Amino acid sequence: MSFSRRDFLATAALTSASIALNGQVTKSIDHKPGETKQAKRDWKRPVIICAGNGFEYLDRGYEVMRSGGDTLDAVIQVIRGPEDDPKDTSVGLGGLPNEDGVVELDACCMHGPTRRAGSVAGVHNIKNVSLLAKTVMERTGHVMLVGEGAERFGYAHGFPKENLLTEESRKTWLLWKETMSTQDWWGPGLADPNYKFPDEEGHTSLRQQRTERLNALAEQIGISPEMRERAIDHVLHPPMGTINCSAVNANGEMSGATTTSGLAWKIAGRAGDSPIIGAGCYCDQDVGSAGATGNGEENIKVAGAHTIVENMRHGMEPAEAGLDALRRIARNYNNDMRRLHYIEMIYYVLRKDGAYAGVSMWSTSSSGRQRRFAVHDGDKRYENCVALYEGQPLGFPPIPKR
Repeated sequence: MSFSRRDFLATAALTSASIALNGQVTKSIDHKPGETKQAKRDWKRPVIICAGNGFEYLDRGYEVMRSGGDTLDAVIQVIRGPEDDPKDTSVGLGGLPNEDGVVELDACCMHGPTRRAGSVAGVHNIKNVSLLAKTVMERTGHVMLVGEGAERFGYAHGFPKENLLTEESRKTWLLWKETMSTQDWWGPGLADPNYKFPDEEGHTSLRQQRTERLNALAEQIGISPEMRERAIDHVLHPPMGTINCSAVNANGEMSGATTTSGLAWKIAGRAGDSPIIGAGCYCDQDVGSAGATGNGEENIKVAGAHTIVENMRHGMEPAEAGLDALRRIARNYNNDMRRLHYIEMIYYVLRKDGAYAGVSMWSTSSSGRQRRFAVHDGDKRYENCVALYEGQPLGFPPIPKR
């Protein structure tokens, strides 16, 4: 497979932004040139791209398409892997719960060849909500079912009722409940024009103090030593657990799906972008497929996945199309870098001809790891995202000075 390098638009007004926050230098990346994996027009092999937590399951999805199976079946083979894994706290079994200690799941899917879609939101007790969304698509005249209605529909179609809260997730929830439960999602959010940042002076020393206190409490709760670091990080910076996957086969048929346990410790009933067609996932058989992980509220406001596919329809390369959606998020905050430091977003973009890209708001995660995505086109691998900004986000909510 040969790839060509394409120049694409440099970052707009954001490229001039350069600030120092908490000792970290932040600047917008110069995207000249950026790289889009450009497939040949006569591309005849399947391609799957997904979030990094789907890497281990790409082979089984790729095999579905290689043997002539449907693209949506291939996608669901990938994303059911994390749904079934109790150690993956981002989706399905073992997902981190809402503020009431209940695992609450969302998912959606789109099938390119038939131009159908299915979605579920606020589902309890059913592990594979990606498959439930597909069943809504295939067995009803609706697109979205939510809450108890979605669960009853699932039970009627043979989905087992399961307790999705593992011991690890329950104990992490207890750790959050006893320390941070009044400081997260109640009250005005980051987008509120009157939002007041806490005094962040001493951010590093305060984090160390809180970590020491949380470590002692985690021991009392019974969190094993090898799990404490992750549990404490989940308390201080609630993760946005999700997996998105898109696929195209040798005939150019496409599908996409997204599944999630949602934002950890969220207010019960909160739905993010993952169950929303056009935000967490969008697939147009004529153009391509896109999806997202990150701050769902921000993605909903720019209809990110739909925006990206429309950008490609009008001629943008996959990476350029994704970066444009990220710039729209930044524009919603008037390019205020202080606020943007608390926002994370990754888009996974696949065009019908096999060209693809992963783009991210920040080049690294809040823990400092390079932002990357997974791809399989006959060779399974990770690739780095093209980032709008160098550096790492701080992780919401801001930690106030004691």
